[in-house]
Formats: sequence, structure tokens, C-alpha cells
Amino acid sequence: MTTLRLLASDGTTSDAALNDSGAYTRPAAPLQSRVAYAAAHVVPRVWADNTPGQPADIDWDATLAFRRNVYSWGLGVADAMDTAQRNMGLDAAATRELIARSAEVAREEGGSVVVGVNTDHIDETHISLQQVIDAYISQLEFTEEQGAGPVLMASRHLARVASGADDYRRVYRAVLERATTPVVLHWLGTAFDPELEGYFGSSDWQTASDVLLDIINENPGKVAGVKMSLLNAESEISVRERLTEGVRMFTGDDFNYVSLIGDAPSPTARDVAERTRTHSDALLGAFAAITPVASAAIQALDAGDHAAYERILGPTEELSRQVFAAPTFYYKTGVAFLSWLNGHQPAFQMVGGLHSARSLPHLSRIVELANSSLALEKPELARERWHGMLRLNGVDA
Repeated sequence: MTTLRLLASDGTTSDAALNDSGAYTRPAAPLQSRVAYAAAHVVPRVWADNTPGQPADIDWDATLAFRRNVYSWGLGVADAMDTAQRNMGLDAAATRELIARSAEVAREEGGSVVVGVNTDHIDETHISLQQVIDAYISQLEFTEEQGAGPVLMASRHLARVASGADDYRRVYRAVLERATTPVVLHWLGTAFDPELEGYFGSSDWQTASDVLLDIINENPGKVAGVKMSLLNAESEISVRERLTEGVRMFTGDDFNYVSLIGDAPSPTARDVAERTRTHSDALLGAFAAITPVASAAIQALDAGDHAAYERILGPTEELSRQVFAAPTFYYKTGVAFLSWLNGHQPAFQMVGGLHSARSLPHLSRIVELANSSLALEKPELARERWHGMLRLNGVDA
């Protein structure tokens, strides 16, 4: 029996049987029952100065090959967003190049791509509301020129300068007025970015959600969907049920996505029947880590087999909770780590040195849960790489 060496937080080691891969098959036709995007990461050049504060030096071959792999499984790509280390190592020049290159790959592969639109190319910490509007519009116009779908990300600049809900309404109204294609609005919680405290004018999600819905309703035809990343299923379901017809809910809840996507958020059939909308679509960093499993699960939904969906995707939620464990904003490390284990990049390196953001025991638990949820695409390769990493760090493997 082939085994994996695991490392506990007290330094002790144990062994677990290495499972086979899930042996999932790529879809023969486009996925139908859900719209699903994997929020993709970036791969730096191995020999680059991947240290904090340095400009991103990206391995474009590996980075774009990762996106082609996502498309081959029937998922769309959400790019230049949090998973790609926006505000955590991906500088403005690299962001623009990533958007342009990713949009080109999407055209070549016939895939769907949405990309982040923000204000983060502005170096000043504090700017006026009009400057926030102008910064958003600048990135929006560039994104539309590339042919990618815009995701209006939550802006740190706006969070700093806004004095209340009306300032959010003003900014989004002005930006949406300039959009030539419907956009996705992104509500990112403080677990992902503490600087976004009080976004949409309140720290209370019920109050803030009223403002978000006002923005959507006041700008008809301008919003294609909402991506909620509050790690709170109750808030997502509440907003989902109140969305205007034609506006999708894209879950960004990496803790609770199985039920939110899977049409079973309530414990009883009666509760589900009373809901006007019973599922979310997906825009998830977790799906970049488990792309084949996510594809297989949605293929099961396409076939009407909800039990198979639960059986395939259900075990990955514990893995995702580990990847996104507090401090949640370091989840990118787990995504890149799994990409390396699965053979999608040559080394466990990240822009800005973020590969050092998690401990060996934390990564060991990721290995254990990826193995048990059949998320290791090439188990023998993953074992070889993981054991080599342990030995490099003085652990007998």
C-alpha cells in the first residue's frame, strides 16, 4: 500500500493510504445546469525575485495553461481577482497584462472569462469620490476593450472615503452608467479583506444588502449578477431571493458552496418549495483548486443526479474550509499549493513570497483532505512533491 506522510501541529507524523484520483471525465458538451467560474491564480517565474514588494514576474506559459485546463473541464475563468493576488502582490501593470492575455486565451478556447475591475492602480491611499469613479471607469473601459466580462470588485479607496450608503449609490450609479455590458457586482467580506469593513455603508449585512439591492434596482439592465463572499450562507440566500429577475447570484462562499449551488439550502422540501430561487451559480477560488471535481459534480446535476453531485462535491467542502481557514486572505497559498501538487506549475512559488504564508502542518492537512476528497489529480506526483517538501524541511518522509 502506498502511503502519504502527514505532519501534525505538534511535530508528530502519521501515514495515510494514498487514494487513486477521481478518474473524472471532461464534459462532452457545455455545462448546462449552473454557470460556474473558477477564480484562477497566477504562477510566477521560478527564478524571479518573488519577495514582498517586488513587481510580479509571471510565468505566462504556466499561468495561461492553467486557464486552458479550466476551460477543458467546462468551467469559466474569473481572472485578475482576489485569487490572482489583487492587492497582495499583483501590481497594476501585471494586472493589465493578465487581463489582456486571459481574454485572448478565452477567445482561443471558446471559454467564458470575467475579470476584476477595481481602483487599485491608484497609488494614493485616500482619494475623492470622483477620483474613485474615474479609477473604476478607467479599468472598466480597458476590460471592455479586451472583450472580458467586468466584475466590479469592492474598492478599498471607496471604503475609506465613503461617509454612508449614498456615497456607494453615487459611485456605482456613475460607473454602471458607463458600462456597455452588464457587470457582476462583488461584495467581499472582511475575512478576505479587513479594509472593507462597512462596505455598502454598514457593518450589518442586512442593512448593507438593502443598499446593494437598491443599486441593482436603480440601474436596470446594468447588473448581470452578484458575487457574494461573506462566508455566510444566510446572507447569500437572503439577497438571492430578492434579486431582480435575470440577475444571477454567484456564490463566493468557499465554506458553504455545496448546498448553495446544489439546490438544497434548506433542511426540508417544503422550505425549498417556498423559495423563489433555490440555487446559486458559482464564482469560487475553491473551484480553481478542485476543477475536475467541480466539473464532475455539475455534470451530475446536468444529468439530474443530485445524489451523485453531493457524493462528488460534498467531501471537498472540508478541504476548502482548510484552504480558506483564518486568516482567510492567505487562502491563495493553498490554491497555489494544490496547483503545484497537481502538476500545473513547476514549483511551489508565489508572487510576493506568499508561498510562505501557511505552515507545514496546515499544508499537510490540505494534502490529507485533498487525498480523501479525490482532489489529487496525479496522486503519485502529489506524493513525490509533498514528501520532497517535507524532507527539505527536515521531516522524515
